Amino acid sequence: MNAHRRSALRTIGGMGGLAALLAINPSFAQMPNLIQRPIPSSGEKLPVIGLGTWQVFDAGQDAAARAPLKDVLRVFFAAGGRLVDSSPMYGSSESVVGDLCSELNACEPLFMATKVWTRGRDEGIREMERSLRRMRVKQMDLMQVHNLLDVATHTKTLLDWKAQGRVRYTGITHYTASAHAEVEKTLKAAPYDFLQINYSLAERDAETRLLPLAQERKVAVIINRPFAEGALFRRVRGKPLPPWAGEIGVESWAQYFLKWILGHPAVTAAIPGTGKAGHMADNLAAGRGSLPDEPQRRRMAAYFDAL
Repeated sequence: MNAHRRSALRTIGGMGGLAALLAINPSFAQMPNLIQRPIPSSGEKLPVIGLGTWQVFDAGQDAAARAPLKDVLRVFFAAGGRLVDSSPMYGSSESVVGDLCSELNACEPLFMATKVWTRGRDEGIREMERSLRRMRVKQMDLMQVHNLLDVATHTKTLLDWKAQGRVRYTGITHYTASAHAEVEKTLKAAPYDFLQINYSLAERDAETRLLPLAQERKVAVIINRPFAEGALFRRVRGKPLPPWAGEIGVESWAQYFLKWILGHPAVTAAIPGTGKAGHMADNLAAGRGSLPDEPQRRRMAAYFDAL
């Protein structure tokens, strides 16, 4: 990352998100739109960069903790972001997302995604009803079975809710390669619209079966853990970007990691989580311009592996 970009990100972090971005770069609001990819089951398009809320949005009622999150959402909305992913497992995150989006009058343009994470049909229904209230929506865009917990039971409910119009899309999630065999089996068992799975330069297992299977079954793919919980940044700390980074539109390691993921044709969107407006802006930049083709992705992986 160059010195100007580091300075810009520091400034964004100390000011209101959108106001700071416009102060640094008045053309931010006119920047190229985020790349969008279609949801295979419907053709509806989603921007390739979304927002994950695990840990960072678990701010409760703490106004001071919520303030920077509101700036994150301002930046996200200004860039055309839509997909926000949460879960009952993430503490107060669902409520914080709902409250802040309501304050920003931005709940409607969003593509709200959350999960069911409990056992039993009735408890699952109660939890999903609670999520709708917390995220302040009457219809959830995407409801996913979190980590396959009681997946057969909840899938029946989700298909019923989809038929009734209470959810628009259904999906399953997991975050570890050790569960990929079970994810594969489950993905073949029902007509899901989405798969959310871990995939990054540090965790490439999904390439073997899950990403090809999603393409085959026309299932949209959301990528969680795109930075492997920070392991990628620790790996490259103090290391320079390759001299050819500019050729693929990369100005930071975050963009490098995200563009590598998004270059895979099976991937619909990635959902890096952040509580900092400057990092949100940096992540969003990965969703603009061009994405690497397969030879470029191999070159990117080889450079990373050699560090």
